[in-house]
Amino acid sequence: MPRSPRRHAAAPPEAQDAPDAAALEQPLEALETAVAPTDGDAIMAPSPDDLALLGRLFGRGQSVVEGEETEGSRSGFVALIGQPNVGKSTLLNALVGEKVAIVSPRPQTTRRRILGIRTEGPLQAVFIDTPGLHRPVHELGKSMVRAARAGIRDADVVVWVVDASHAPDAADAVTAGRVKRGARPVIVALNKADLLKPEDITARVAAYSALVDGAEWVLTIARTGHNVAILWSAIARLLPAHAALYDEDQLTDQSDRQFAAELIREAALMHLQEEVPHGLSVQIEDWKTREDGLVQIGAKIFVERQGHKAIVIGKGGQMLKTIGTAARKEIERNLDTRVFLELFVTVKPHWRRSSVEVQRLGFD
Repeated sequence: MPRSPRRHAAAPPEAQDAPDAAALEQPLEALETAVAPTDGDAIMAPSPDDLALLGRLFGRGQSVVEGEETEGSRSGFVALIGQPNVGKSTLLNALVGEKVAIVSPRPQTTRRRILGIRTEGPLQAVFIDTPGLHRPVHELGKSMVRAARAGIRDADVVVWVVDASHAPDAADAVTAGRVKRGARPVIVALNKADLLKPEDITARVAAYSALVDGAEWVLTIARTGHNVAILWSAIARLLPAHAALYDEDQLTDQSDRQFAAELIREAALMHLQEEVPHGLSVQIEDWKTREDGLVQIGAKIFVERQGHKAIVIGKGGQMLKTIGTAARKEIERNLDTRVFLELFVTVKPHWRRSSVEVQRLGFD
């Protein structure tokens, strides 16, 4: 039975502070105004279609746990797929209820398949957070795309996450084709719904729905948790009858070492210039737990160019210190103990283009 310790919730990095509540309230009010009936008769007697639409938009519905009876155990794999930077990892964390995947504004933050596990009574969903589907230009990119495609193949349910603020493009059409060929139940999560203009709601939903005929859809704001409960209900209804695949208190298949490496990379993504993060990887070299509970961690940050090494270290070592401090705080939250973190920067030229180096750094 796979097993890893239950993780403690980790606060989001300071660079990702939640937006002002008033800033979110305005677009949501505008959305509701746009779809709500305006004449007196309609307000007194809304149609079933109106109620269904409002329920999907604003969470007016029952969850499986609260409103529906389930017989026996249901468990399965749920793949979160989509283009880079649509919010898949943020949605994974919201669905699981704790931070199990790093997030950043950078595209292609997720590089390998990550499992996040949610168990509620007889229901267990094993979420597969996949790298964003894109056209690969090096061996690392090829590994990422293979992981994403495998997520569709291995899943019992597919959640196609899209950026609702943009109309579907050619890449979305390709993704939809892969989803349909997978012959799995599909839910379209139109994420970043707070960025969607009210007058575009109907056309945007219709455009994405047309690419995957018959798929259920939910408008979400993963960053704030909006409609995540409704999405969970839709997922739970589609889980196959099966005994739980993991222990009920397990939240991820990642080891503490793996997640620590990811948290270091997350801190680097948040603080470094645009050209550096894509060629950066982290490997834990040393891990010791002292008798007083302090965890000593030594990690290497790999970059592809000597100039990038200088940027990561910074003037007088200040950037490396900033990255280390941010990462240490996140690792301490995750492990619920004090951590001493030591970082080293090493140049490994063009490692992303070498299949040997990509595999050596832990990518499939």
